[in-house]
Amino acid sequence: MAKKINYLWRLLATGLSFFIFGVGGFLLWVLVFPTLSLLPGTSRQKANRGQKVVHYSFYVFIGLMHRFGVMTYEIDGLDKLNRPGQLIVANHPTLIDIVFLISRIKQANCIVKARLWHNPFMRGPILNAGYISNGDPEQMIAECVDYLKSGGCMIIFPEGTRSVPGKPYRFQRGAAAIALQANATVTPVTLTCYPSTLTKAEQWYQIPQRRFHLAMHVGDDFVLDEFTATSAKALAVRHFNQHLQDYFTQQRELYLHHGK
Repeated sequence: MAKKINYLWRLLATGLSFFIFGVGGFLLWVLVFPTLSLLPGTSRQKANRGQKVVHYSFYVFIGLMHRFGVMTYEIDGLDKLNRPGQLIVANHPTLIDIVFLISRIKQANCIVKARLWHNPFMRGPILNAGYISNGDPEQMIAECVDYLKSGGCMIIFPEGTRSVPGKPYRFQRGAAAIALQANATVTPVTLTCYPSTLTKAEQWYQIPQRRFHLAMHVGDDFVLDEFTATSAKALAVRHFNQHLQDYFTQQRELYLHHGK
């Protein structure tokens, strides 16, 4: 009986969390960001303010999910993040991982799907934080490179979408191209979610039998010298992309082996 009550509560709390997320995004759009836009500053300064607002909002949201009993979490290596000109590459096991990452990185840009620019609950944060659309791949890469070279921090999921449980990784080359063109500090973040939930194949109400645990492990920076030394840029991008894919495949097997 206690397990059933706990399950029903987590189902209700999950729905409530998504409702709060949607309403919060809408209120940021119609109330908070219009007020911030009145403050003086360049477009970059305004975007930086927007990113900080999203960061604190997501920090509160993750705290709510934790207090509701929906999730637990752990972080290893947070001190390696929040550096200028840093490109954070991460795997993408669950819908909530981007929210979790931004909640721990005070000021970061990211790539968003073009269709989300028309979502009334997401449009405000996206526009005011200066996030980059994936609508035009060449323009996207150029904007990301410029942002990193100017000292900004970025989060990119090389998969381009959420992982499919049990399926091998298939990384797109955009993250590798951006990293090499910008000659950025590239830091890997491995995310694990157990039990698996909020994957691409699941609806929000298909919750696991117990609260899920999200773990974030920040690895050491990649050394780009062997890739940037290659004169053929396309070949360098392909090799580095394969290096990223192999790294995260090994990490996933490691954490599965240890049952984390």
